[in-house]
Amino acid sequence: MPSADATDFVPSALAPISQLKDIEANKGTTEHVENASIKDEAREIVQYDAQEDTTKPRTGLRKLLRRNPSVEFIQDVALANETELDPGEVKRVERKIWWLIVPALAIDYAFYYIDKTTLSYAALFDFKSDLNLSGTDYSNLSSIFYVGWIIWAIPGNLLLAKFPLAKYLSVNIFLWGVFLMVQGASKDYGDMVAFRFVSGMFEAVADPCFVAITGMWFTRKQQPTIIGLWYSFNGVGIAIGGLFGYGIGHIKGNLASWRYEFIIIGALCSGWAIVMAILIPDSPHSSRWFTRREAVVVMSRKRNDYHTVEKRQLKMGQIVETLTDPKSYLYFFLGFFANVPNGATSNFGTLVIKGLNFSTMQTTLLQIPYGTFIALMIYLAIYINHKTHHLNIRTYLMATVTIMTVVGFALMAFTTATASRLIGYYLTGSSNAVFVLALSLVSGNVGGTTKKVLSSAAIFLGVALGNIVGRKSHLLQVYRPISI
Repeated sequence: MPSADATDFVPSALAPISQLKDIEANKGTTEHVENASIKDEAREIVQYDAQEDTTKPRTGLRKLLRRNPSVEFIQDVALANETELDPGEVKRVERKIWWLIVPALAIDYAFYYIDKTTLSYAALFDFKSDLNLSGTDYSNLSSIFYVGWIIWAIPGNLLLAKFPLAKYLSVNIFLWGVFLMVQGASKDYGDMVAFRFVSGMFEAVADPCFVAITGMWFTRKQQPTIIGLWYSFNGVGIAIGGLFGYGIGHIKGNLASWRYEFIIIGALCSGWAIVMAILIPDSPHSSRWFTRREAVVVMSRKRNDYHTVEKRQLKMGQIVETLTDPKSYLYFFLGFFANVPNGATSNFGTLVIKGLNFSTMQTTLLQIPYGTFIALMIYLAIYINHKTHHLNIRTYLMATVTIMTVVGFALMAFTTATASRLIGYYLTGSSNAVFVLALSLVSGNVGGTTKKVLSSAAIFLGVALGNIVGRKSHLLQVYRPISI
């Protein structure tokens, strides 16, 4: 093993920077990499990690913090970057990543969306009358969730850079479930407001964690496909939520059906969080599922990306860079405009369908094709993006898919037939495919741990505000206002 002295391996660790020439040539495209952050990462990674005494006992808070890769691991990756990896070995490692990471993220996202839409199903089962909700109370319950999200978005995402990624996500998922179950015990509007607010705080870190995990394990080219796969499970979650709603609606117990909805879904979320914490690794270098050589291959196969070996550090320079980068604000607006439709449909969708003169049970089942359509649209979008990756037309694809969303809302607003309105409602689900492509822009085009965290926070602040605005659009009454 070569010497671990930092001065001995600076040139090797900086070897991937030769790739910056290729990156600089792509500055004119819509998807170029953030070069300042790459250079910043490359300059400081050796110095920072060499300063950390990895032999010092990890006590107290140190045990909870994200552990940096050892100097030796960084050197191994740098040396691997100077050689050609065996394609067969890369394929075996990637197959292992796929089977470990992708199913876990997909299940996470299904629970994430089931959790967010539980209020919508509760509204079908005497929820509003039992809690004496009146006027705008229901809409306020939908919005207060995203108020908590907005308040905790930046602090929660900064903690993401300090704690082990999978464990941090698992703790938050567990707490989603706890506060979902607690919502089932609400006695009045005030209780529900408080519990919804706290739930929003814990869910604020979910999407950024999913994006960060994807960026850690997959190459830049793979990331749009992977994000699309796990995000498509929000459609699966809607479909499963419809089945849960139908089944729970038939429970004849001592509690109201809507209370069972919150309690059962919450318990499943918390149970899955425990499984997640046990099975999913926080990083390649700390995983018990990968050998040392496999962990090196995981990182080295991304040598042509902007990534360096991940470390625990918040950088003021990257904070300033994010705040002064116009693209950070464009990410915010992408999140905002892509989620105004979602705000109108996620918590009011069941009420819209029931307003078409369907029964409560029919309404729950009619959510299944809606969720299926969302998943299919996402698969179609990521397939087209994958096939046209070399053409660099992702943003044009986003604009094209948006047209379907507009058509859907137009059908809801300006037609009177039940069938056309229902079809219009289903078409609005195509907005989810647009957001998937927007997420991949952040995951694949932002370098630097701190800048990536803040850029993710920007897009998800837009998500929260878009959902609030979308919910308020429903207040103007039934179909035309919600569409306009």
